[in-house]
Amino acid sequence: MLRALAVDDERPALEELLYLLRADPRVRSAEGATDATETLRRINRALDAGPDGDDAIDVVFLDIHMAGLTGLDIARLLAGFARPPLIVFVTAHEGFAVQAFDLKAVDYVLKPVRRERLAEAVRRVCDQVEASPAPAAAAPPAVAQQSAADQIAVELGGVTRFVPIDDIAYVEAQGDYARLHTRAGSHLVRIPLSTLEERWAARGFVRIHRRHLVALGRIDELRLDAGATTVRVGDAELAVSRRHARELRDLLMRRAHG
Repeated sequence: MLRALAVDDERPALEELLYLLRADPRVRSAEGATDATETLRRINRALDAGPDGDDAIDVVFLDIHMAGLTGLDIARLLAGFARPPLIVFVTAHEGFAVQAFDLKAVDYVLKPVRRERLAEAVRRVCDQVEASPAPAAAAPPAVAQQSAADQIAVELGGVTRFVPIDDIAYVEAQGDYARLHTRAGSHLVRIPLSTLEERWAARGFVRIHRRHLVALGRIDELRLDAGATTVRVGDAELAVSRRHARELRDLLMRRAHG
């Protein structure tokens, strides 16, 4: 039986799709996601768990037009993994079918979704799952795959790129946007700094100012001058606010002492 993830940023459409999937006896479980971040986090857990894990996903029913990353962008990212879940696109737009099947989609279902048409898509997925060879038990991947959660998508001139989070030295707030600074340049994303602060805390990013979030391991120098605290990150010198200065010094001391 199939384990499915349905993705649509319109809640009513997502609920309808989940209702139809859960009513199909060939579907063991169906969960939902409303944006690319949630989708990639859920898929990453599934890939880490493996095909027999509790979080495994066999198929993603994926909308195309969503805020931020599109369904096509997500499918392109998943194509880089060794054993990604199957993809069924569910969309109101006919014009992306060629791109969808170039990305090895199992099916392309048009909205509004009819029960009979979705049942046919489920049948095609089941046929492909049954035809897929079982993975070798002890064979490690020839090349290490980068986790979807280890990257962030950025848009540049209509092209989506995936920037490794480990490449980011610091982040600068620009209203509702954030500018990501790497050695190679900078990228603007429509994500508030506070969201990145919460999301990347476990990766060693610390808030040093209302405008800046810094990767702790990228701080080259801490300076105290006439009561003002700054840090040097590569060629950039960034101010540290008083409320964050003591915590930052403690973190750097603990890091220096292992």
